[in-house]
Amino acid sequence: MSKTHYEFKPFNLGRAVIWSLFALILFVSPIVFTSSLSQTMLSQMGIAIIVCLSYNMLLGQGGMLSFGHAVYSGMGSFLAIHTLNRITGGMPLPVSLIPIMGGFGAMLVAVLLGWVTTKKSGTPFAMITLGIGELVWAMSLMFPDFFGGEGGVSGNRVTGPKTLGITYGPQIQLYYLIAIYTFVCTALMFAFTRTPLGRMLNAVRDNPERVEFVGYDTQKVRYFAFIVAAFFAGISGGLAALNFEIVTSEVVSGARSGAYLLFTFLGGATFFFGPIIGAVLMVLAFVLLSEFTKAWLLYLGLVFMIMVMFAPGGVASLIMMNLRVASFGYLRKLWVSYLGLAITGLVVLLGASVMIEMVYHLQLNAAMGSEMKFLGMTLDSKGVNSWFGALFVMLTGLGLFEVCRRQFVVEWGDIQIEIEREIKRREAL
Repeated sequence: MSKTHYEFKPFNLGRAVIWSLFALILFVSPIVFTSSLSQTMLSQMGIAIIVCLSYNMLLGQGGMLSFGHAVYSGMGSFLAIHTLNRITGGMPLPVSLIPIMGGFGAMLVAVLLGWVTTKKSGTPFAMITLGIGELVWAMSLMFPDFFGGEGGVSGNRVTGPKTLGITYGPQIQLYYLIAIYTFVCTALMFAFTRTPLGRMLNAVRDNPERVEFVGYDTQKVRYFAFIVAAFFAGISGGLAALNFEIVTSEVVSGARSGAYLLFTFLGGATFFFGPIIGAVLMVLAFVLLSEFTKAWLLYLGLVFMIMVMFAPGGVASLIMMNLRVASFGYLRKLWVSYLGLAITGLVVLLGASVMIEMVYHLQLNAAMGSEMKFLGMTLDSKGVNSWFGALFVMLTGLGLFEVCRRQFVVEWGDIQIEIEREIKRREAL
């Protein structure tokens, strides 16, 4: 009779600390940031975290570049808002469960569309998702009974049974509902990465031929992962419907899908926590940066281009690289170089932003005269001195930045050699 052997897995203290900190941040944030704008932004960040993590199940874990992920978050929003209106009409369902209804609705759409979508991988997959996204967006204007036409569908979240007296009228109440969903969905999506399906999805991304050789159907793996990702996207769409109390055709547009792609990439698609960073950056860009300047999309495009050129792994990869250096005690050797890169980079940004703002002023505010205010400076958008000064500052900053960058590359290379030596020394012991 054979004996069954059980492997003891010790308690992962580091992981427990990280998840506890994540829960603490979600709980404390509205207490620290008490303004209505802050609570609204925090609510949007929670929603964005769920949808970016769900998108990364396709992009980062499965290698599936999708241009139509907004279809599933958007359909979740529409199904959630219709459910909310049914509750107003007398359906006995708690408002707190509406996001789950949005998740199941989006999952049903993924079941119907996913098999065709996942028949191919790589570029064909991306083109299929783009086509389906444009098809659904066109349908949103053709079927006003469901999609509400150009005005969208509105609802009232202060309705239905009032469990424990919670109405979800105050933003703080809705925030904590979003925070609970954010924590639970994040934990479930992390758990998914540890399941056999999640592991097989990584294998399909890295070597689909070998996966087929050992007997797995790569399309089925992609299909099931696609459905799971759509479910969580639908939950985020349901939360968005509760937060804004209106859903328009914009939620299924290609621009929304592009935003998910852009910020998931900026955060770092190769790390689980990367999309969380990207989600925070997305809300900051859409809410704060868009209020600061009309050229915010141009700045966003420039940031994306720079990240693709110099840090294709996103912000998360930069964090992990420096944590590795810090773990060996070499980070202090780089602080002068980092300071130089930051200062010269800001000089470049100052010069470039002055020219960008002057161009936008000439195009959009020419009737207000040539003078404009920017960062406390009075500029003449038609004056030679302002243009020459901005160009001089930018070019000077670029030159100094290149000097600092080359010095940093030398120091970084030397540190990597020292780290490899240290690793070999520890292995020898």
